[in-house]
Amino acid sequence: MLNPYLFYQDTCEAAFTYYAKVLGGNIDAMMRASEAPPDMPAPPGREKTIMHARMSLPDGSVLMASDAPGEHFHKPQGFSVSLTIKDVADAERKFNALADGGSVTMPFSKTFWAKGFGMCVDRFGIPWMVNCPAEGM
Repeated sequence: MLNPYLFYQDTCEAAFTYYAKVLGGNIDAMMRASEAPPDMPAPPGREKTIMHARMSLPDGSVLMASDAPGEHFHKPQGFSVSLTIKDVADAERKFNALADGGSVTMPFSKTFWAKGFGMCVDRFGIPWMVNCPAEGM
């Protein structure tokens, strides 16, 4: 099983709360840095950041993430989280919600391979591809 693990710049909790609402996910875990063992204390000022989060999606997929310490955070590039949805209206609704507050890199529309497909970067900086495949694809 392949599951993405995303890194945020101190917006993991907000992102996961938003994704749970938009994607119908269930947040299974949200561990703060302050919950680390005593021999691994959180750096000062980072106690409320997320050390690990896990979300289960209705299709059985799992999304995991954390807040990367500033010196370890890199802007996401070279990938997209790909979301496949069977119903075109639901796919477009989720695409629009993910794009809200972010930027659209390819508007959601019918293509030769899909009933609907679009690409965006969400308000948290994560690139997404939302696909509603054509029959037989």
